[in-house]
Amino acid sequence: MIDYTPLWNTMKEKDISQYDLLNHGIDKRTLQRLRTDQNITALTIEKLCQILHCTPNDIIRFISEEEK
Repeated sequence: MIDYTPLWNTMKEKDISQYDLLNHGIDKRTLQRLRTDQNITALTIEKLCQILHCTPNDIIRFISEEEK
């Protein structure tokens, strides 16, 4: 399972809002996918990393079935 909790934590640490992401080209549909832990493209992960000046580990984590 994909979990975007690290993204929200990173955004909070860097004082970046969802509105800021919208202004940097992340669309509303993608934000909704992030909120509901749905799949996003590698290009979106790259764009988020550029906006937040971070690595993919700061945005996404994978949870195994055993961890649920």
